[in-house]
Amino acid sequence: MRRSILALNAGSSSIKFALYDLVSSRDMQLVSRGTLDLGDKPTLRAKAADGTVQCDRPLTADKRRDAAIGEMLNWVQGEIGERNLICAGHRIVHGGSEFIEPVRLTPDIIDAIDKLTPLAPLHQPRSLAPVRAIAALQPDLPQVGCFDTAFHQTIDPLVRRFALPRQYEEQGLRRYGFHGLSYEYIAGRLSEISPIFAAKHTIVAHLGNGASLCALHGGKSIDTTMGFSALDGLVMGTRCGAIDPGVLLYFLLERGIAAEELQAMLYEKSGLLGVSGISGDMRTLEASNDPRAQEAMALFAFRAAREAAALANTMGGLECLVFTAGIGERSATIRKAICEKLTWLGVVLEDRANNTHAEILSRPESKVEVRVIATDEESVVARHSRMVMQA
Repeated sequence: MRRSILALNAGSSSIKFALYDLVSSRDMQLVSRGTLDLGDKPTLRAKAADGTVQCDRPLTADKRRDAAIGEMLNWVQGEIGERNLICAGHRIVHGGSEFIEPVRLTPDIIDAIDKLTPLAPLHQPRSLAPVRAIAALQPDLPQVGCFDTAFHQTIDPLVRRFALPRQYEEQGLRRYGFHGLSYEYIAGRLSEISPIFAAKHTIVAHLGNGASLCALHGGKSIDTTMGFSALDGLVMGTRCGAIDPGVLLYFLLERGIAAEELQAMLYEKSGLLGVSGISGDMRTLEASNDPRAQEAMALFAFRAAREAAALANTMGGLECLVFTAGIGERSATIRKAICEKLTWLGVVLEDRANNTHAEILSRPESKVEVRVIATDEESVVARHSRMVMQA
């Protein structure tokens, strides 16, 4: 019987998953990749590694997340062949200062991770929901947590620090960084493409509904745009990104906005949605002729380019720029807008390559090599989970 690992990546209204078979002492083989849509019409979709559709059907369960996850587990273990599922691995957004490596998820560990919810009030509960659901449905199935913040532990303490009274840093108030599993995958892919990339000063642009940049050197995180929370840095789908703290004080003290209302505004009503008044989805904005949509996209590109320049300063140069995640992989318009603002750093884009989403987007004379690399967080979760189970 084949031994397998299920990797889960929970979002706000869906859970991406991937099933891997362990084919040797070191290698894994993708069996299936899919999405558990938990929206108004819960749906389970999955494709085999070769792209063959394996499942695309509405769920018979009610809309409760636990019931839907139960149906997904039944499908994984029953409908695509006999497998010994040795563990379920999870992407967890925040590990705080304590969780800097993947860890076996025991009840005590789950409780400790839950206590970090104030650091990621919207994301942490979503990360833990499938963990708890699987623990209730299959209590004997081992589970592993893999943390988005862990990859950024290599950032220098000076770069991590806020200019606040020192006791607050000692209590954990510092810059953590996120999207670490995505950046870890990209660092690995660059190394596979050529060992030369490890020595290059590289910026990876993870641009999706959540968006951030990471400065890579030697395959390690040197700096990143997200800080204490996933609100920081770039303009995002519905999140504001970096903002003058005086604005927040103004909302609280002068406008009398309650903390819960302010939290909802910053996480769910700002960003592309707030600026455009239309949508937080870049695809919708690109298809719109509304000037507000154009303004939102222009702000998104401006902020990304400005932050890229700041990360180049941290590294002392820029030699490679990688676009990844939904917008980064698919939006030629946004990539061009960002690259045009970085021409002074030596970025020269090849329009045809950009418009056809080629692997390399830069012209031969460009001082900065520009690439598109599709990210794969689930594969990193599976690999880490395997290491934990073998330890």
